[in-house]
Amino acid sequence: MTTTRRNILAGAALAASFALSPAFAQAPTEIELFFPVPVDGQLARDMAALIKEFNEKNPSIKATPVYTGSYDETLIKTRAAMKAGKPPAAVIMSANFLLDLKIEGEIQPMDGLIKADGKTNDQFMGQFFDALHGNAVLDRQVYGVPFHNSTPLLYVNTDHLKEAGLDPDKLPANWEELVATAKKLTKREGDRVTRWGMMMPSNYDYGGWILQALTHSNGGQWFNVDYGGEVYYDTPSMLGALTFWSDLIAKHKVHPAGVQAGGAVSSAFLSGQASMMLLSTGSLTHIRTNAKFPYKVAFVPKNVKNEVPIGGASLVIPTGVEGERRKAAWTLINWMTSPEKSGWWSRATGYFAPNKAAYDTPEMKEFIAKNPDAGIAVSQLSFAKPWFATYKTVPVRKAIEDELAAVLSGKKTPKEALVAAQKGADEIMRPYVEQTALKLPTN
Repeated sequence: MTTTRRNILAGAALAASFALSPAFAQAPTEIELFFPVPVDGQLARDMAALIKEFNEKNPSIKATPVYTGSYDETLIKTRAAMKAGKPPAAVIMSANFLLDLKIEGEIQPMDGLIKADGKTNDQFMGQFFDALHGNAVLDRQVYGVPFHNSTPLLYVNTDHLKEAGLDPDKLPANWEELVATAKKLTKREGDRVTRWGMMMPSNYDYGGWILQALTHSNGGQWFNVDYGGEVYYDTPSMLGALTFWSDLIAKHKVHPAGVQAGGAVSSAFLSGQASMMLLSTGSLTHIRTNAKFPYKVAFVPKNVKNEVPIGGASLVIPTGVEGERRKAAWTLINWMTSPEKSGWWSRATGYFAPNKAAYDTPEMKEFIAKNPDAGIAVSQLSFAKPWFATYKTVPVRKAIEDELAAVLSGKKTPKEALVAAQKGADEIMRPYVEQTALKLPTN
């Protein structure tokens, strides 16, 4: 076919008409955000509202929030999507999974994106609380952007304290005071307990985090923060922490036996069936909204020192997300972690805002003035350490959580459980250890 000048002009006119037509305007870049709901409350509805606002303010991007269950389920679904060749553009990932994801090559560093914005890694991370850096910066590269973060808190029903003749302005600050207070708050009718003095969640994920908090409070360290192949399960500080939890059940009889799910613990507290509990600050808005009684929150009581692990999640970009989707994911991540949105999310959920400047906004100052309980987790950050993270984080964590369940059910002693947990964890990490710390020169 011969191309004539008339053909060319007609084609150009047609192309121009397409370009001017709204129907042929450039389509927005579509991205997915995988997000978990690890605590009580209306977090899924809040996420939908957040992303709706993002889409309205960024018409060149269409983000779709995809609810993915718990932290563990989010990890499984993200890996499944990557295996299928359809990685989500961004994921709100449990902060302590990042090291394992990096070892497996499943998430990408964000250094290039940060540099393109004219910042150094230190300048970028400087906007977030220092306590969060350990679970986000790996080998000096930024792999995660802190989004919603937490520490465990002690929640106390102050009406119950008054009823027991205790001072509601003096909450338990150490383990001895916690036991003494829990004994006075526990109610019995014959052999039946009608109100527990203390409850702590021990289901998968939650149980390991709470036990890490008790271990830190007992002067211990849960893992090697500089190397992903070592955990310190069979140690005196951890034996003391696990024995303390076991004693609350078997010796002091102020805590129910068996595994307690996080939702069951908060429900018991809200219904008045438990007077005190250790729970994430991420449940704070749920408690504030639903408690029909006055309550207060405080630092996790110590035995040796005030120290707790960080919890919560960071935003990550999986490996394989490139081009416009990668740029769009970065735009979304920066928007969600800005001071204004970071503060909004904190007020909506109870997680503390990881962006320090959020607390300088007028909305946050007014909120903290009206709700001083929202500032306790922030104050506790001065005593916070990185969350447990190793090669194969989830199975290594479950190695101790299975043993925790056996102790709380009276099936094993704390020492028997810790020996078994250490053996199980060491076996899981052995391939990594042999390929790293034990991979030595032969000549």
